[in-house]
Amino acid sequence: MTDDTQSGAQSAPLTDVPAVSVVRPGEGETIALGTTRMRVLEDGSNTGHRLGLTESVLAPHTPGPPQHRHARHDEGFYVLAGTVRFTVGPEEHDAGPGTFVMVPAGAPHTFANPGARPARMLSVFTPDLYVQYFRDLRDTLAGGGPPTPADSLATMSRYATRPAP
Repeated sequence: MTDDTQSGAQSAPLTDVPAVSVVRPGEGETIALGTTRMRVLEDGSNTGHRLGLTESVLAPHTPGPPQHRHARHDEGFYVLAGTVRFTVGPEEHDAGPGTFVMVPAGAPHTFANPGARPARMLSVFTPDLYVQYFRDLRDTLAGGGPPTPADSLATMSRYATRPAP
């Protein structure tokens, strides 16, 4: 037992403490998706798959993905630099640094960088489901050309995602 000198209470030593993950600048898995570079900060392996977190840099004039819906995860975006345009259904929202956009499961959405400067944002996925989607999409793109619509749909459907009408 250890002694807590502030309260005088006895406590058991911590033996089942999970390891803490530290990802420093320049570290982490990098996923290139066309004009977007993504750095995986947490892929769910340290959180019991409850949470995934990425940092993305969108090159100038990046159109982003087609509008889509997720059935099994929520997705949040925190803009760090530049301006990211979020389209939710028919509404557009230009988000600058310090803006947070939360997209609950089922909401149609997409994002883009319409500006002439790079944009950088953090994306959180809960649960972590979508981090593997980006890896699968990267592998599909590595096949030598853009994926066919059928390829894209098949990859999206594996992660409970579908295009929004």
